[in-house]
Amino acid sequence: MWTIPNLLTLLRIALIPVFVVVFYWPTPWSRVLCTLIFGAAALTDWLDGYLARRWQQTSPLGAFLDPVADKLMVTAVLVLLVQADPRPLVALPAAVIIGREVTVSALREWMAETGARAEVAVSMVGKLKTTAQMVALLLLIWQAPLWGIPIQTLGLICLYVAVLLTLWSMVLYLQAAWPSLSGQRRV
Repeated sequence: MWTIPNLLTLLRIALIPVFVVVFYWPTPWSRVLCTLIFGAAALTDWLDGYLARRWQQTSPLGAFLDPVADKLMVTAVLVLLVQADPRPLVALPAAVIIGREVTVSALREWMAETGARAEVAVSMVGKLKTTAQMVALLLLIWQAPLWGIPIQTLGLICLYVAVLLTLWSMVLYLQAAWPSLSGQRRV
């Protein structure tokens, strides 16, 4: 249970309150530190899965905690970003991303209860969505122009790419589950 991959996942969860405190810390470098914290969390998201597979330390606890840690961190960051910049331009994609996560989580839970969990396994589009989301959030957390590059604008563009991938992956999950949802497949 206390494997390095699981500890990395727990670290990601533990970083959430640290991120929140640093986000509101009234110092000029709080966004830089938040970017580093979120970057470390994103790195552990990749690293814990890689190490678990490589060292053959996959576990039911890890399989449960990993997506929970991701959703908790992403949701917390989106909420803070919307609070800091409450324009519809930021709030709408945040609502779509959070709504998709709730929908797909509920769908996976329901499919698991029907014994068809494998039909809604993580897809390549879901992995691309996660990557686009992480890049977008890193840029939006940083926010300040860098070497003349408008980082916040670039972050918003990436966020909308993530939203398109988010909606696409949700449609794929719903299509895969549709036979069960519509009663065409006996549960």
